[in-house]
Amino acid sequence: PRMLRWALLTAFVAGSAAFSASPALIRSNAATRSTSALSGLRMQDKSASVPFLSQPANLDGSMAGDVGFDPFGFSYFFDVKWMREAELKHGRICMLASVGCLVQEVVHLPGEAFSKKLALDAWASAPRGGMISILVAIGLIEIISNRFQLTATDMFANPNRAPGDLGFDPLSLGNNPATRAKYELSEITHGRAAMIGFSGMIHQMFVSKQAPIEQLMHFKPVDNSYKFLIWAP
Repeated sequence: PRMLRWALLTAFVAGSAAFSASPALIRSNAATRSTSALSGLRMQDKSASVPFLSQPANLDGSMAGDVGFDPFGFSYFFDVKWMREAELKHGRICMLASVGCLVQEVVHLPGEAFSKKLALDAWASAPRGGMISILVAIGLIEIISNRFQLTATDMFANPNRAPGDLGFDPLSLGNNPATRAKYELSEITHGRAAMIGFSGMIHQMFVSKQAPIEQLMHFKPVDNSYKFLIWAP
């Protein structure tokens, strides 16, 4: 179990590194944007992320973290800005949720309903009124911040509207263009990693019935107790 634990940790670190942008990529971001006018000629080029597929015509590298990954061709049918808005919001939610899954193991509000270590159990035992209040608050923020323009056809009617930009920058970190580009790339990179990481933690809880930190400290191998998940002839 100890060796398996270290192997899993090493694989996790290696997988996370795949999402990290090198300094060369950050420095070349401006150069990439300057070639966006040639996007029509790049249609025959190969995607940097999926080399055996063609470079999607609507992904010109102007957005942070754009490496031409669109194997299903969604960018041909939907507004790229609208999809980036969805990607940023889901990434932000999953970054918070990933932290929440870990914090839930050690920090609890007073009361039996908040004493669960597993995030899945905590969600199920939370008072319904509180969950409904959270959903209503999120919905109101979404509607008001987008001025009731929520679809792919009207959300970006204003050409100056940037995906995911709600004007929230209390520390003025985005005043410098170079710094802003760095943080934009960091946000989308960490958001993508968090979406995968959060999904992994949820499925791990389903299978092992252990919280993430507990499983790292006391690894529970897959054995006959998981036979309902293993195909057998």
